Amino acid sequence: GQIVYSIAEETERGASVGNIAKDLGIDAATLSARKFRMITGSSKQYFNINASTGALSVNEPIDREQLCELKSVCLLNYELVLENPLELYRMEFKVLDINDNSPSFPLSEYHISVPEFLSPGARFTLPNAQDLDEGANSVQNYTLSPEEHFHLEMQIRGDGSKYPELVLKKALDREQQATHRLVLTAKDGGDPPKSGDVPVIVTVLDTNDNAPEFEHSVYRASILENSPSGTLVVQVHATDLDEGPNGEIRYSFSNTTSADLQRMFLVHPHTGEVTVNGVLAVQRPLLEMLIEARDNGAFGMSSTAKLLVEITDVNNHGPEITITSLSSPIPEDAVPGTVIALLSILDKDPGENGKVTCQIPDNLPFQLKPSLQNYYSLVTSELLDRELINEYNITITATDLGSPPITTQETVWVQISDVNDNPPVFSADAFDVFVEENNPLGAFIYQVSASDPDIGENGRVSYTLRNSTVAGSALTSFLSVNLANGSIYAKRAFDFEQLRSFSFQVEAKDNGSPALSAAMTVNVYISDQNDNAPAILYPTSQNGSVAVEVVPRLADEDYLVTKVVADDEDNAENAWLSYHLAHSSDSTLFQLSPHTGELRTTRSMRSTDFLKHKVVVVVRDHGDPPLSSTVTVGILLADTLPQALPDFDDSGEPPPLLNATNIYLIISLACVSLVFAAFLLFLAAVRL
Repeated sequence: GQIVYSIAEETERGASVGNIAKDLGIDAATLSARKFRMITGSSKQYFNINASTGALSVNEPIDREQLCELKSVCLLNYELVLENPLELYRMEFKVLDINDNSPSFPLSEYHISVPEFLSPGARFTLPNAQDLDEGANSVQNYTLSPEEHFHLEMQIRGDGSKYPELVLKKALDREQQATHRLVLTAKDGGDPPKSGDVPVIVTVLDTNDNAPEFEHSVYRASILENSPSGTLVVQVHATDLDEGPNGEIRYSFSNTTSADLQRMFLVHPHTGEVTVNGVLAVQRPLLEMLIEARDNGAFGMSSTAKLLVEITDVNNHGPEITITSLSSPIPEDAVPGTVIALLSILDKDPGENGKVTCQIPDNLPFQLKPSLQNYYSLVTSELLDRELINEYNITITATDLGSPPITTQETVWVQISDVNDNPPVFSADAFDVFVEENNPLGAFIYQVSASDPDIGENGRVSYTLRNSTVAGSALTSFLSVNLANGSIYAKRAFDFEQLRSFSFQVEAKDNGSPALSAAMTVNVYISDQNDNAPAILYPTSQNGSVAVEVVPRLADEDYLVTKVVADDEDNAENAWLSYHLAHSSDSTLFQLSPHTGELRTTRSMRSTDFLKHKVVVVVRDHGDPPLSSTVTVGILLADTLPQALPDFDDSGEPPPLLNATNIYLIISLACVSLVFAAFLLFLAAVRL
């Protein structure tokens, strides 16, 4: 997860640093597809990665001194983020120093006033050169131009740092030479070495022959970084053995102390108190300054002491939460451990104040896992269900370990995308539908409805009829279903007398991939309509003739003449039959049972009763409206069954005595009688 490169500063643009794909074991061909990107806190992008080869090259030359100032180790930290899957690699670039800076002195010229009466061995502090390079490339030694009165010696302070001193090796005579011009040269340890020069002008003075001396060569102090202006840092003190103005001391910062530090602190010229002046806007934990003590002699003498100020951190920075990568929405079937987001949490405070704890609410199906330094991965901790919760607002709380602690919160919005994990659901497994027979074609039968909690195509339900047969025919010849809304329609008219009920299944299928389905059973019951008139089964007539029943002339009362038998193909009240006498040639002779259809005599037969009778029986059902059928029954009063049944006219009345046939019979009989009488007369006449 981490790789370290070393590169010399000022390396030219385009120079190769390494191959990130090879060094990290990544397939270079996948870099573009995985949307690689380099993340750094630097304002400049010093490096480039070739998306095709993974070659790492210099994009911008690095000035180590500008980037890291006086730090002994200069590091650039980068993070390489890859997606699909989400991976994070840490890259550390160690910028190596080259000897690209010459030693320099803060001032272009230094002046030293030396009383002429000083004895050889008197010492004078010389300025320190500054070299922005580090290590061996920094200032290593000093040299002084040859001069018979002076030579150079190096001194060591209590903290181990070296500084040059000008040592008087021969007494001065101002009257012979009032000014001595020297050249101080500072050399570094580079290869080749570099150097810097500064003129040192020594003016020979009379009188004041003692320089102030500090109690300590090095003063140490510690203050809080949020100390207000006016806070006392330390009080330095120096003594001068001279008397009068030559022994009066004024304190100030040495010219070698940086201007920034001179603005942050104040030195009281008389008391030597060093106080805070404004805001301590520094990132370095240790500040180094030189305090100068100079007497008020005509030719003031001075000495310096080093002041080391340690800045103690206070918890004045809250954690900073940066969402480096976020995958949203995520599918609801994501397995536990799926990475949702990559977070960078950083606190600028050092030490314990910069250590951070991070957490999210416990009632969420997510958890934070530490990744690389200062990085956390937000992963799923259990299975998700979009139908229950379709989005989460995850509040990430970062708290440092300072006192008092500072808390920062960041909310991550994660949406849950749908997968087809729910089949359609009917409100019931089966449903009964009642349909009247003789329905019109296309009549609406019933509408089934199934719900699917999924969304989009996963929740769009379509309806079909499952293949089956009804009364030997395909179901689709009887019914059709609307694909979109589940409405079922009749494709033919139903006949209760042929089909009283049937069942079929409707399938609801979503449009997911793969599709899920469910089925419900619909039971169809055909309701009867009164569309069939009663059918007379007995008595029956043939060729339109009247059915004849023979009744003995001596029949008694309640004699069963016949029983009308009928049937109705309809059902229930539509098939409940009743029997009625619509017509009778003798209403006093016959009666009909309305429930059984039995035709009986109401009295005994009389000799005066007609020989032939006709009754009309009506059979009626109880439908709405009712339907009926009639049957005509001829009744012949005879003791024996005649060889030929007489005809029954429509009226059912007995024929009159003098109808045409009787007249013909009477005439024929009269003619025969006359002929017979004539024959008898003829025989009598012959005999006589």
